[in-house]
Amino acid sequence: MTAFTVFLGIAGFGFLFLLVSLVFGELFDHLSADVDHGLGEIGHGGPGFFSTRILSVFVTCFGGFGAVASYYEWGLTASIGAGLAGGISFAMLLWLFASYLYKQQASSGVLTSELAGQSARVTVAIPAGGLGQVRCRIGEELVDKVARGADGAAIAESTPVRIESSLGEIVIVRAIG
Repeated sequence: MTAFTVFLGIAGFGFLFLLVSLVFGELFDHLSADVDHGLGEIGHGGPGFFSTRILSVFVTCFGGFGAVASYYEWGLTASIGAGLAGGISFAMLLWLFASYLYKQQASSGVLTSELAGQSARVTVAIPAGGLGQVRCRIGEELVDKVARGADGAAIAESTPVRIESSLGEIVIVRAIG
């Protein structure tokens, strides 16, 4: 068994593991979360450097670059060095690219606590001491919430209100004017 075949085997194993991790998603990444957690800010806000996909790219490139170097008869130490340099380079590029893509994500979710102080309009009348529904605009999004009057009085449909606070998913409103 030559160094070339060993490096090709490593590359093949890494590629096979990459395919498995692509098909089954983040199945194995619960293991990498523990390792990345100790690295502080390196893995924060995106994929961890020790995620299965990044590690499998490292192993594949290590084997591939090592195989190419051993094919050109660089010697075992030089082939290992080439494999490490190629593996680390490609894994770092993938990690940087994945982190960049992760940071581009946005959320359109609106937290109930963000609604305090917003103007809204009653869409389902709020009976005295009961619940109704209000609609308000947050940015470009219309948000409907179950509402209760702040003073317990009835509020008619289409009445403009101000959201004062929230109790879980229920907002407390007061009629404007």
